[in-house]
Amino acid sequence: MNGALSLRGVEKSLGGRTVLKGISFDVLPGDVFGYLGPNGAGKTTTIRVILGLLSPDAGEILILGERADRAIRRRIGFVLENDGIIDGLTVKENLELFAKLYGIIVREMGEVLELVGLGGKERERAGTLSKGMRRRLALARALIHDPDLLILDEPTSGLDPTGQIEIRELIVELSRRGKTVFLSSHNLDEVERICNRIALIHRGEIVLQGAVEELRRGGTGYVADLSSEPPPEAIEILRAEPDLGFLGHRGKELLFDPEGDRGIPRIAEALSRLGLEIEAIRRRRASLEEIYRRVLGEAEG
Repeated sequence: MNGALSLRGVEKSLGGRTVLKGISFDVLPGDVFGYLGPNGAGKTTTIRVILGLLSPDAGEILILGERADRAIRRRIGFVLENDGIIDGLTVKENLELFAKLYGIIVREMGEVLELVGLGGKERERAGTLSKGMRRRLALARALIHDPDLLILDEPTSGLDPTGQIEIRELIVELSRRGKTVFLSSHNLDEVERICNRIALIHRGEIVLQGAVEELRRGGTGYVADLSSEPPPEAIEILRAEPDLGFLGHRGKELLFDPEGDRGIPRIAEALSRLGLEIEAIRRRRASLEEIYRRVLGEAEG
């Protein structure tokens, strides 16, 4: 299967500094692929190289299985953090101008606007739109030519919680409709919610990549699911047993990280003594934030 986007040994220097140090990764068809990294790690430079705004010094970029050139890049839709929306133009005029500048054959505009939640707003000035609506307009512009691959740079940056949720839901819907999405974000919770695969860049190098669910299996400890929330006195008793490694609780979930290899039996015995009804004891999955902190800590050495 050809990748939707493949980078092979891509290098780029800017101002005498090596920003990308031979990075390689694959975005597969249908992925919502999260691209993570701290400020200055090389995320924006990567996107600019993919879009042809910068030329790589070395390496290869394949888009939809073909060498990246102007023609194949027309099958990409993109939203950069600076959306480039022109306030004085209407929603419709912004889309028409973008299509004209890029020589794009426009698909049904009304269908796209309905998809992003801007149906009926064709004649509204972009300058009157809320931040969330502007981001929707930027997404409509990226979708106007029915691209196979979407490149989104910090798509929920600056939005309130409601706006963030709405844009996340729209990205998930686009994925369901067959779009492949490459998503650069600082928001780890957002990436964990909607991405199926990730790559982490640090100081110009890819230090981690893979399927989110597989990476999260590397968590330590256990979660005990109870039939009801435990009473405060039971929590205090569990805290007083150091061998259990009790970490805390979230409603009916109790978190443990015991020492040794008899974790599950020891947890089950302790909870049974307290008369707590156990529904299940399972391995705790690491959060993306835990993985991110661990990998960057190791990379810092």
